[in-house]
Amino acid sequence: MINPALFKPKSIVVVGASNDISKPGGRVLKHILDGQFSGQVYTVNPKEDEIQGIRCYHNVSELPEVDLAVIAIAAKYAPDAVEVLTKQKNTRAIIIISAGFGEESHEGKVLEDKIVGYCNEVGAALIGPNCTGILTPYHRSIFSGPMPELDPQGCDFITGSGATGVFILEASIPAGLRFANVFTVGNSAQLGVEEILEHLDETFDPATSSRVKLLYIENIRNPKKLLKHAQSLIQKGCKIAAIKAGSSEAGSRAASSHTGALASSDVAVDALFRKAGIVRCYGRQDLMTVASIFQHPELKGKNIAIITHAGGPAVMLTDALSKAGLNVPKIDPAKAQPLKEQLFPGSSVANPIDFLATGTAEHLGKIIDACDNDFDEVDAMAVIFGTPGLVRIFDVYRLLDEKMKQAKKPIYPILPAVVTAREELEEFLGKNRINFQDEVVFGSALGRVFHTPAPDTDTVSLDGVDQAAIRKVIENNPDGYLAPDQIQILLDSCGVPRAGEAVVDTADAAVAAAEKLGYPLVMKVVGPVHKSDVGGVVLNVKDAATVKAEFERMIKIKDTTAILMQPMLSGMEIFAGVKYEPKFGHMILCGLGGIFIEVLKDVQTGLAPVTAKAAKGMIERLKGYKMLQGVRGQEGVNIEAFAKVVESLSKLVAVAPEIQEMDINPLLGNAKQVVAVDARIRIQK
Repeated sequence: MINPALFKPKSIVVVGASNDISKPGGRVLKHILDGQFSGQVYTVNPKEDEIQGIRCYHNVSELPEVDLAVIAIAAKYAPDAVEVLTKQKNTRAIIIISAGFGEESHEGKVLEDKIVGYCNEVGAALIGPNCTGILTPYHRSIFSGPMPELDPQGCDFITGSGATGVFILEASIPAGLRFANVFTVGNSAQLGVEEILEHLDETFDPATSSRVKLLYIENIRNPKKLLKHAQSLIQKGCKIAAIKAGSSEAGSRAASSHTGALASSDVAVDALFRKAGIVRCYGRQDLMTVASIFQHPELKGKNIAIITHAGGPAVMLTDALSKAGLNVPKIDPAKAQPLKEQLFPGSSVANPIDFLATGTAEHLGKIIDACDNDFDEVDAMAVIFGTPGLVRIFDVYRLLDEKMKQAKKPIYPILPAVVTAREELEEFLGKNRINFQDEVVFGSALGRVFHTPAPDTDTVSLDGVDQAAIRKVIENNPDGYLAPDQIQILLDSCGVPRAGEAVVDTADAAVAAAEKLGYPLVMKVVGPVHKSDVGGVVLNVKDAATVKAEFERMIKIKDTTAILMQPMLSGMEIFAGVKYEPKFGHMILCGLGGIFIEVLKDVQTGLAPVTAKAAKGMIERLKGYKMLQGVRGQEGVNIEAFAKVVESLSKLVAVAPEIQEMDINPLLGNAKQVVAVDARIRIQK
């Protein structure tokens, strides 16, 4: 639990305060005073006796006891100040806005660690260093702008970057987005995004707390904490959107298996956000747009009516909604005709509903009423309305505000005339409304909000899993890739169906195994990583002579230690695998198999534990899902069986967390069953 002095201090001191409000120490003091902080305010500066009308102490040792300290002095002086404050002045909350710590050098990190130690000794909360501060209803201990008027029903915003936080506020405030609290955590030496979110969860009050949380994250330090408290908040009725910066493939490390190459740390972020129910955003405008959607009634269906008096934006929005997995349905002509008769000639009610540049507020009202009451195929409305500046449109925006109060379905205003209708827009925003300025950004964001699943908190039962057999394999084998017979035990123990097989090291043993398994057969080398590339796979072996000849050839291939023999099976090649990602845990993957993994990279990822239900959702999100269902007369794959295999891998890693990477490639799937044909498992204890 974060010390309450951080949020509701009775006294604040600014160490490094200044009369110059162009300096951080001057600006943060001004913000505290302008915010009419109700408690006692102190200042410290060795060169001043009074700062901004407040008595100034020359040293922190001269201060009385104080709850919260905002520190804006050179990094090298900060540890001594914190030591005095925490040990002598009963200070239990510290905000360090100074830079020059761990973000710059090893020496700076030493200073930072010393400060964390002092805070931890007494249970003090530390924000920063290298942050811009925090903004709450109780105090404005922040030096940056702009300064939004706080609204309890606005957004709680937590950012790892003060500058990025400034830019997001700069874009959001003019669009009408409101804020309840703003936290910038800087280096997150003690408290980071996860800890602030934890506090918001543990202190959540359904009557007074904000239900929208916005996150800008540069480094997820504690994925499990983020997951736990995001899930908890969303289950309490909150909505969360987040940017995770640093998503390029350059951050992915090389790995020897298909799974390792496909499952980068950014894929883990996607899986974490999906499991938590967080809507992932990819830029400042995107985050602001998703947050604005959160402030509107929840979208219950996929069908959107576009109401416009300008054709171009409507076309672009139609495209954006379609790409985002939403529909712009055609309106039933029989229902549309009465509405069309009330509009100017030339208007279209097909959807988009275009009531022309000459359309009036009255026309807009009739269209909204029809969409809300008469058009069952419509779940929400996007209203595009601007002006070239020839006429004033106060009446249009006033009507839009009234209809938004009355409508049963969500109405999203897209009002692009931010210059020519500035006064009208300001009046509209002054009624606690929000404007979506860009229809394409809005369409993409609305689709992601709609398709982001609810938090996945289901657990995986280990009933039927032979845990003892799994642990015996793990404990009796060294780090590295497991032998085929050991892999067989693991697959059997967690419930993954597999083909009959034999591993042989002599030609005579190969012939005997063939007779037992039955023809036709597949023969594969054991040892080389990419078997096909070295001629280490032979299909459709039909007699003993061929078995013997191929054994003699394949056993000579470099790195080959034995030959794996399996009966030929028919079906579509699919894939399932596991990858351990540090801090995040095990990721479970599924997709199309064989070369399609490398060429198409059509893979879905879930963060363990993954239930059969969650696995089915992963499978359904595959781009090649229609192939799995069967197309053009081709047999499909048993989706339920495929999902059970994916769930079984989640069970396996729950018992054997030492598994670092695992491929089952291919699985062979048909309408009846899904069977593992080949697998590789690497463990690291």
